[in-house]
Amino acid sequence: MTNPAPVLDLLDAFRRSKAMFTATSLGVFDFLSEAPADAATLAAKVKADEGALTRLLDACAGLGLLRRNGETYENEPVADVYIRRSSPLTMAGYILYSNEVLFRMWGNLDDAIREGTHRWPQTFNMDGQIFDHFFKTPDALRTFIQGMHGFGMISSPRVVEAFDLSGFRMLADLGGATGHLAAAACRLHPHLRAAVFDLGPVVEIAREHITAAGLVDRVDLVAGDFFTDDLPKADLYAVGRILHDWSEPKIRRLLKRIYEALPAGGGLLIAEKLLEEDKSGPVTAHMQSLNMLICTEGRERTLGEYRTLLEEAGFVEVQGRRTGAPVDAVLARKS
Repeated sequence: MTNPAPVLDLLDAFRRSKAMFTATSLGVFDFLSEAPADAATLAAKVKADEGALTRLLDACAGLGLLRRNGETYENEPVADVYIRRSSPLTMAGYILYSNEVLFRMWGNLDDAIREGTHRWPQTFNMDGQIFDHFFKTPDALRTFIQGMHGFGMISSPRVVEAFDLSGFRMLADLGGATGHLAAAACRLHPHLRAAVFDLGPVVEIAREHITAAGLVDRVDLVAGDFFTDDLPKADLYAVGRILHDWSEPKIRRLLKRIYEALPAGGGLLIAEKLLEEDKSGPVTAHMQSLNMLICTEGRERTLGEYRTLLEEAGFVEVQGRRTGAPVDAVLARKS
């Protein structure tokens, strides 16, 4: 008999995700970071039914996020590091975004497949530019950017270590969010200066993180739109989880702007999850590509597909590296 385990696992997968989403949204991991507690105490704090919350707490213990000692629950280290909202490595922002936005949008995947377009109008009755929806309120912006910060703290050190960047003097991270990549590069290369270039409201959030990192004297913060505004002067540009948001025409436009702004010998560092050349995997890239269909104009690509786009813009010496992190690294140079 054929093993049904893959099907059974997938039938259960969204339930596991939603259990973590809900516990995060209720603040369970934040309360338990203060002190272990029983279900009755937690139910009073999060304003939930005690019996129902007990089921959720037991499920989170089964998922390896909580530890149960008799009637008392406490965070496992993985929850304390990556889900507790006050942790410097927290991914709570992206978990909340997944719960409040992506979970609902993925419910319309069948229509996205039929029509080949994102699901913002169908899910939230929102029209206009796609990223207007991410930033519809200051709280929504902060939640999304903080979520990206959590991913960046895991990925950016691996990305800047993937290639020898010691020959560059000035890095400009376009769409740099909280500045996690710029900070990682500056820590690795003491001679390097950097700039974080992003929309005005995002730059204000980045200021908090760069200050906390103690890098205000080495990282400049510049507000602007990389499609329309002058780019900061640099001999190394970076785009992290940017290109996968956009269609080929917009990518070509952005790459051409970057190429023209670079000096001879300058470089472009790209942080994206790379598909295998035969599109056989990895599954995380397939899932992210579907996520891009639902949320944006873009998709995930192979190194070969990025090489074609980069060489069309004039870049040479295109190299790719698997990092073992949520995103991989590509480096190209201007001859």
